[in-house]
This record gives sequence, structure tokens and C-alpha cells, in this order.
Amino acid sequence: MSTGSVSRRVAQKEMRLFFGSPVAWLFLAVFAAVTLFIFFWVESWFARNIADVRPLFEWMPLLLIPLSAALTMRMWSEERRTGTLEHVLIQPAGIWRFVLGKFRACFSLLLLALLATLPLPVTASLMADLDWGPVGAGYLATALLGAAYLSIGLFVSSRTDNPIVSLIGTVAICGLLYLLGSSTLTGFFDDRSGELLRLIGTGSRFESISRGVLDLRDLAWYLTLVGGFLALNVYSLERERWARDARTARQRRWRIGLVLLLANLVLANIWLQRLPALRLDVTEGRLYSISAPTRELLARLEEPLLIRGYFSARTHPLLAPLVPQLRDLIQEYAIAGGDRVRVEFIDPAAHPELEQEANERYQMRATPLQVADRYQSALVNAWFHVLVSYGDEFATLGFTDLIDVRTAGNTEAEVRLRNPEFDLTRAVREVLYSYQLGGNLFQGLQRPVELVAYVSAEEELPDLLRDYRNAMVNQLEEKVAQSGGMFSYRFVQPEANGGEIARKLGEDWGFRPMISALGEEQEFWFYLTLEDNHQVVQLPTEEFDPADFVPMLDAGIKRFASGFTRTVALAAPELNEQMARYHLGAPTFANLEQAITRDYSIRLEQLADGQVDPGADILAVVAPRDLDRAALFAIDQFLMRGGTVVLATSPFSVELTAGEMRLLDYSSGLDDWLGSHGISIDRSLVLDPQSAAFPAPILRTIGEYEFRDVQMIDYPYFIDLRPPGLNPEHPITDNLPQLTMGWASPVTADPPPGLRLTSLLRSSPEAWTSTERDVLPRQDGSDAPLFTPAAERQQFQLGVALEGRFSSWFAGRKAPPLVDDATAGVRTVLERSPESARLIVFASNDFMDDQMLKAVVAAAGTQYLGPLELFMNTLEWSLQDESLLQIRSRAHFNRTLPPMSREAQQFIEYLNYGLAVAWLLLLAGVHWLRAMFRRRYYRRSLAL
Repeated sequence: MSTGSVSRRVAQKEMRLFFGSPVAWLFLAVFAAVTLFIFFWVESWFARNIADVRPLFEWMPLLLIPLSAALTMRMWSEERRTGTLEHVLIQPAGIWRFVLGKFRACFSLLLLALLATLPLPVTASLMADLDWGPVGAGYLATALLGAAYLSIGLFVSSRTDNPIVSLIGTVAICGLLYLLGSSTLTGFFDDRSGELLRLIGTGSRFESISRGVLDLRDLAWYLTLVGGFLALNVYSLERERWARDARTARQRRWRIGLVLLLANLVLANIWLQRLPALRLDVTEGRLYSISAPTRELLARLEEPLLIRGYFSARTHPLLAPLVPQLRDLIQEYAIAGGDRVRVEFIDPAAHPELEQEANERYQMRATPLQVADRYQSALVNAWFHVLVSYGDEFATLGFTDLIDVRTAGNTEAEVRLRNPEFDLTRAVREVLYSYQLGGNLFQGLQRPVELVAYVSAEEELPDLLRDYRNAMVNQLEEKVAQSGGMFSYRFVQPEANGGEIARKLGEDWGFRPMISALGEEQEFWFYLTLEDNHQVVQLPTEEFDPADFVPMLDAGIKRFASGFTRTVALAAPELNEQMARYHLGAPTFANLEQAITRDYSIRLEQLADGQVDPGADILAVVAPRDLDRAALFAIDQFLMRGGTVVLATSPFSVELTAGEMRLLDYSSGLDDWLGSHGISIDRSLVLDPQSAAFPAPILRTIGEYEFRDVQMIDYPYFIDLRPPGLNPEHPITDNLPQLTMGWASPVTADPPPGLRLTSLLRSSPEAWTSTERDVLPRQDGSDAPLFTPAAERQQFQLGVALEGRFSSWFAGRKAPPLVDDATAGVRTVLERSPESARLIVFASNDFMDDQMLKAVVAAAGTQYLGPLELFMNTLEWSLQDESLLQIRSRAHFNRTLPPMSREAQQFIEYLNYGLAVAWLLLLAGVHWLRAMFRRRYYRRSLAL
């Protein structure tokens, strides 16, 4: 009889015995019920509001222990107790075939139990965009861990004739293996010892796989446990055949073979620990693997790049599991970069000289963290830093750069790496370009750049500009000498050739002759542009100070070069700390400023002087209020010079205080300017039944009394945007799974010819608008909705992008004077923009406001960064930083669940319970049918 036949028949017999026992059905039912209870109640999946099934797998290392012990406790102990084990031992077939058969039976039963949980990810995928990679990896990890527990249970069962003893022994051994890698035990040891324990523990290995990374080292460890304990099982039963006092050569061969097998399994795992590259990232977008842009960047290294990790031997228990993850990622940089990348990991406490260097040269300090156990609370100065060094340039990443702390539902805080590849690659790029350029920005140019000066003849220029032109020529000659052929300049007189060039400049760019401020009617030309074969950038011609020309020229050239830190000019309401403390006054954007400063240099603009910092690469105007002509001129001319302007504006703003919520008029002063570009923002707010939860103050009316309460409601002014409402075809929005847009107004766009319109944000087709000033929900004690929907429903635009050649709103109008009256007369208007100009409009003042972000966090129970991610995507797309945008798109965004009523949540919960019951009934029906046909077959055989 073949091996497969014996093991298959043993497995079939055990399956029949299992399903013939009511206790077995009870165990399956309890496992399904406990799993669903933990998922929906203990982990509060709906309150957690994240579209994944991590709570299901987080508990599997513990739930599988009693299940596996219950499945295996009678497998061999019952055979030994009833005396049938002797019948097995005298069979001519090898013992290992019977062991394999029983293992197959137990493993099949485990898979049947896991199938009862399959409706959970299916339900999540039907509700939201679920990443199936971690789900499949989670089930694989569960199967492997369950197989390891089953092999342990079979071994323990073979050593006793009491099923209860087998149950307790299996739970003890499996629980110990889980405890070895848990933070409960590893917190008592230093980092190196704790990491070793995590390598032995079953739970830590399980977590690595369930997050979506199939590492050969983790798979091999589970297979080692399975193979090792099955071998021990075979050996323990084989010994039952031996005479007690005999010492034969066959017995010695068995012992030597077992020892060699176990030793080879252990050595194989030790050897595999040195091969961190043998891993497969199955997450959508390969979140845990370095991307193609990172590999391309590493390929450009010409000298050794040092990446050094500073990790303390003793750190916070929540940080300790992140150290191996970050180490593995850094090792991938070394593998991708080859000899060009050198990686080091040190404990500063063990290397005082390196700790002193980190303190003095790199300005890194340990972070004090509080560590507590049952008996005491203490501070630990933990190092969790990364140094990236190339030549004499370096960049450092600290605790705040690498870590995200998130809360979800009623569970403890979750600490995880934010987006380590993005942070590391950005640091590598920064030091690489800084070293290569060495202060020479022309080395960052990929194509030659030419300055074209449309300037009248010297005799036609005012004295001020004649001196400025001569000084400018001298400075340009120095730049040409430094550029190595990558920069050139030429002067063009627009009046030449009968004014043909002047007419063309007027048609193409809207350039008009300037008029001197000295009382003369003399006209002249003085315009500067930088251009290559891809784009044209217009340089400011407002303040003609020779000392400012070189910085202005450098800022323009940087827009053609790669590798420089871009500058974002942010115009936001001034923060009044006294009023902000009581949530009064204009919106505040501290979180937005912090997000920008992580990746860009930031300049805070007030626009009152009528100009934008010449070094700015992009202008963001957030919640503007009552802008005057000077501010409009600054925005307009920045756009006309080919820049990108991002606006977040609406006719209204909401003020939140304790128990109060007021809708305020908030005039931006931009209506006419936006209208000239075909954009109109309606004086109303969009309400959408597809909305997010919001802790809103509610006015309750009971009889003649009114009460104010704060309740969590589905607030239709908090619009929940998801694809296709988030344009899946545009780089700004294609990687955002969800966005909450608070108090937004509808945008109508009908751009003039020459501009390309892209709709970025749209409400659902069931949305409506309201001009009501009362946005406070009211409840009269009935079941009536808090907000009455309008009869007419439609889809509204909430965010748009315009690209192309804009016409200035100031064309034909007089420019507002500069603060310095001495140069007011020579201030001119650029009437047309180049093709590179972009205008992005988001129709809300408050969707990036600190108060709104905190409100969403309070409602969702988890950190919410959707609006800030939208804004950062906008910056990277506008600045054409495609490599960083591509890497950022791989970030760990929380895919949130769609808004739903409590009744819908209960229905989904009960549906999953019902599907689990239906699965068990199906198994019972199949078992009953097979038993019935088997009985009929036997009866027919006896009759024959």
C-alpha cells in the first residue's frame, strides 16, 4: 500500500471520528463565535473604521492554541488508552505514515475552521477598497502557525494516555512559544536578547507575515517547527516498538538520525538569517519593498553611501518590534546599492565615541521614553535614529521623522513606521545632490538654460534701469563662466525689426511697454525669462536692486534643476494665540505647516506688499480673507510668471466652541479674480448623505426646553469622498483611498480657451446644497432626520485644477504701487502666463483646519491625515517631483470604511454570524450525507 494511501485512509478515519463527536462540533462553533466576537466587539471593527481585517489575525496566535490542543488531544492518547496503539505499531507500514495521516486530518479540520472566518474579508472588500495581499498572507501565516501548533499537540498526545493531560501540555508548550516573542517577556531584556527571543517566538513571526511580507526566514521557521515536532512524534512512537533494555544498531541510527535532522533544521534557520533579501512583498503597491525610483537613485551613487542605524539595547516595548523592520529595509538599500552602500547598526551606549560624534557633529540626541511594568515606572533614553552620510554631506532621521502613533477604537495605541522608504530616499537624495552640486546649482541642470532679456536699448531706459542692466550683465558673465556651458544669456530689443518682436510678446505673453516714473512719457521694455526646450519661467521685474538679481536668478534656475529643496510660500491667516485657545477667529493650520516643513522649505507670506518671495517655487493661499488689490496682484503675477497657485477658499467658515457651532461669512476677495479664469464658487454649502462621523453639538427640543449635547452623528457637511469622487486618473488623487471634506462649497468651472480643466474632487450624485446659516443639528425627539435633504440631488465639484496659459486679471489695469514709492512707477503687469502655470482650487476654508482634523480623529478614533496628504500630493505634482510622489503613493494610508448607520452595522455583524452558522450546518449536512451513503453501501455489500 502506498504512503499516500495509508495517510489518506488514516486521515479519513480521523475525520469521521471527529465529526461523529458532538464535542468536535462544539469546538468549531466556539472558535467561530469567539473569533467573530473579538473582531466586532473586542476590537470594535466598525469604531476602528479601517478597511482591513488585522484584528482577525492579531488574535490568531492565541486563538489557535486551544483549538489546536482540542483537535490533537485525543489523537494518540486515545489510541494508547484503548489499547489500539499496539495494533498500529505492529503494522508493516512505517509509523511516520500514520503520523502524517493524523496530521493531515487535524490540518484539514483547522482549514475548515478558518473557512468560517472568510466572510469577514469578503464583507470588508464589498464595503471598501481592501488590500487582499495582507489578507492572503494572514491566512497563510495562520495555516503555518496552526500546523506548528498541531505538530506540537500530536507530539504531546503521543506521550500520554490522558487527553486532558495532552490538552494542558499542548496549551503550555504553545503558550510558552508565543510568550517568548511577546513584548511581555522581551521587555525584560536588552534589544539584542529581545530580538533573539522574537525570532524564536511564534507570535512575532506571525505578525511579520500577516502584514504582507512573505519572508523565507519566517516560513522556514514554521516549517522547522512542523518538521521537528512531527519527527519527535515519529521517534516517540517508534520507541514503543523497541525492547526496553536493548541497545541495537537500529536504535542508534534512529537517535543519530533524529539529532542530525533537528540540528540541520536549526542550522538552516541560522544560515537563513543572513539572507534578508529572500522575501516577497504581497501588499498592494509593495509597501514594504523599495521602489524603482529608489533603485534608480542608488544607481547614481559614485562614492560610498553610509546608512547607520542608532538603536538602543533597551528601548520602549512598542518600539522594539519596529527595529527589525527598519533594519530589514535598510539592508535592502545595501542589497540594491551593492558596494556603493554601506550599512551599520550600533548601540550608542556600547560605542561612546560614536555617541559623542552623534551628539556633537550630527546633533542627534536620545529620546526619553517612559517604560512601566507592574512594579515601577522609569525613563529610558532610547536611540531610534538613522544617519545618511555621503561625502561631507549628511542628513539625520529621528523618532518624530520615522514613527506614527495611532489609536484605533478602544484598543491601545498602535506604534508603527510612518513611511520609512520615503523618509530614507528623501534623505539619500538630499545628501547626494548636495554633495554633487557642491554649491554649483548648474550641475543640477539636465538641459541648457538660457536667460532671454527683452530690454530696450540703453538710451531708452531710465537711469535706474540703465545702471541695473549694466550690473546685471557683469553678474551674468560670471554665471556663464561658472555654468560649464549649461547657461547662457542674450538681450533682445523688442522694438527692432519694426516692432515685430514687441507685437509677438504682446500676443504670446501679454507683455506691454513700461512707462517711466520720472514724469516722462517715454516707453521702454524690461522683461526677463528663463527657458529651456521644455518650459519658460518669467523672472520678477519689480524691484531693480542689483544686489537682488543673483538670488532672483538662482531661484529661477532652481526650478529647472533637480535635487534642491523646494520652497513653498504659504499665505494663511495669522495665528492669534489668545483667540485660538478658545477656538475663535480664523482657522489655524499648524498641522499643515508641520507637514510642509517635513519635505520643503517654507516661507510664510502675508501678500500685503503685493509680491511673493522670488525664491518661492509654489504659492499656497489657505483660507484667504478680504484680500486687497496688492494681495491679488501678488497672486496674479506669481501665476503669470509660470508658477503654481493652490487655493483653499470658500465664502464661509465654521467656528467651533464648547457646545456652539457658527457659520460665518468669510469673504476672500478672490471672486472677480477667479471669475476671470472661469471659476465660480457658489455661496452655499454642499451636504452629502455619503458623509463622515462628526462629534457635533446637537440642540434637543423637549417640550418648552432646549438642551445642548455633543453627539457622534453622520454629519452631511462632512463629505466623505472616495473614488470616483477622488479622480482616479490624476496623480494628486489617484493614491488617496478616502478624503473628508468639511463645509465645502460647489465649484463651477468654465475656463476660457487655452486652459485645460481637470476635476479633482466630486461629491456623490445624491448631494444637495443649502444656504441655511444654521449648521447646528437639531433634534425634536422624533425620528426625523437632523437635516432635511433637498428635493433636487446632483453631483458637485469641490476641487478643480487648471493648466495652461492664463490671462492676467490686471491686464489693462494699473498695478498697485509697491511699498517703496521710489520704484512704484516702473511696476508693470505681466498679462499672459507660460504653459507651465497651474491653478488648483479646493472650495473649503476649513478642511485642513486643525479643529476639523481633531474632530475627525475624535470621530474615527484614529489619526487622520487625508487633507494633508492631498495637499502634499498637490505640491509634489505641481513641482514635478514625480519620484517622491511615486514613493509617497506607497505610503500606509488607512483605507476607511464607508459611512453607515448603526442598523447597517448590526446587519453586517449578524450576517457574518449567520454565515458562520450556515457553514457549520453545511459541514454537518455533508457529513450526514456521506454517512448515509456509506451505510447503504455496506448494506448492499452484505446483501450481495
